[in-house]
Amino acid sequence: MGSCVVLILLAWNLVRLWSTAAAVAMSVVAALIPPVAAIVGNWGEPRGPDDHD
Repeated sequence: MGSCVVLILLAWNLVRLWSTAAAVAMSVVAALIPPVAAIVGNWGEPRGPDDHD
């Protein structure tokens, strides 16, 4: 989460002065990190008997 906040702050306070496209790209990456992390964190086989459907 901290990396997302840092990316947003850098994008819109520093990088946008040189490249708006780069700032938008950084914002998109920051927006995609949490959902990807949740998917990866929940990836895998069920571990216990209560985890099966």
